Amino acid sequence: MTSEIVTFGCRLNAYESEVMRGLSASGPDTVIVNTCAVTAEAERQARQAIRKLARERPGARIVVTGCAAQIDPAAWAALPNVHRVLGNDDKLKPESWLPDAGSAVSDIMVARETAAHLVTEFASRARAFVQVQQGCDHRCTFCIIPFGRGPNRSVPIGVIAEQVRTLMAGGFREVVLTGVDIASYGPDLPGAPSLGQMIRRVLAAVPELPRLRLSSIDPAAIDADLWRLIAEEPRLMPHLHLSLQAGSDLILKRMRRRHLRADALAVIRRARDLRPGIAIGADLIAGFPTETDALFEETLGFVQETAIPYLHVFPYSERPGTPAARMPAVSKPIRKERAARLREAGRSEAHRFFLGHVGSVVSLLTEADDSGHSEHFAPVRLAQPSAPGRLLRALVTGSTQEQLLAEAA
Repeated sequence: MTSEIVTFGCRLNAYESEVMRGLSASGPDTVIVNTCAVTAEAERQARQAIRKLARERPGARIVVTGCAAQIDPAAWAALPNVHRVLGNDDKLKPESWLPDAGSAVSDIMVARETAAHLVTEFASRARAFVQVQQGCDHRCTFCIIPFGRGPNRSVPIGVIAEQVRTLMAGGFREVVLTGVDIASYGPDLPGAPSLGQMIRRVLAAVPELPRLRLSSIDPAAIDADLWRLIAEEPRLMPHLHLSLQAGSDLILKRMRRRHLRADALAVIRRARDLRPGIAIGADLIAGFPTETDALFEETLGFVQETAIPYLHVFPYSERPGTPAARMPAVSKPIRKERAARLREAGRSEAHRFFLGHVGSVVSLLTEADDSGHSEHFAPVRLAQPSAPGRLLRALVTGSTQEQLLAEAA
């Protein structure tokens, strides 16, 4: 019997939880908590979950892993009923899940290699995730993740293609390429292939793959091959999620990002010129240290100017050991208020984006009996049930602020 897993954080963490699900066979009294360190709130939620498990299931053996555990293993080992703490590298090794393997706190090292782990079971039988790289070589001033994930390491193209081929044989209809910084794919591999080159070769190697999607990407590192794919490849979905973080040049410089406002504008305009109707998403941080009202309005104005429909907004969270944690802070109530304003702007843009699809026919991947996502990653509710895992054409008959309403065409 596989262990119960509680996952916090990003898609890569979710993918790795599925890897652990396949590796672990610790019995019904073991719970794995896969932590995240991107915000203090994510860590607080994981600690709260562990304490709740200890109270409600005092006989459970809790194994803690993930980025927060990688960065401060002793603190997690001290929580009640924690049996073991595993680093991000160890959690993906089969030997870590043998009965009675290891000590309470593993000798946690920053990983230098990335093994390829094939996951063939996901909560949705329609969409699967494939890890293409791990780690990050950049040092944004707010981010602790390089300390939890280590340097950039890429999975060879042949291994990625074989994993995608296996998933297609298992009935999946869409694959999402994921990692910590997927735009940095390739420089550590022979020939230094770019992300775009890797995608082109995977699509050629697996012609039966109908839909390929990317997770969040750095706008400063979109290579020429990827731009050509955005323009010409129908199997690459018209959906680009950008790791923007801010729309103010001064804040971007203090974040030590590799792009400025004009660069982000140029990326969005180019994407829309090459692929009319493409859906744009963005990660944004509200209330970064030194962010004045005027600087925040620059970011809010950027969202409105670019009409970005999909926003993923974080109130800034101090990460001890990062340069930003030593900068003059914005009060937490102001961070939350600014995050709420950005989210409201995002909801307005999403509603406008959804309204623009009414009367059109979309390609729908069904994930539940009556719902799924379009090629633009718009949530769709079908008027009539359909089997999960189907690709079908759907006529959009209406929309709400949260989703499209459609019927099979």
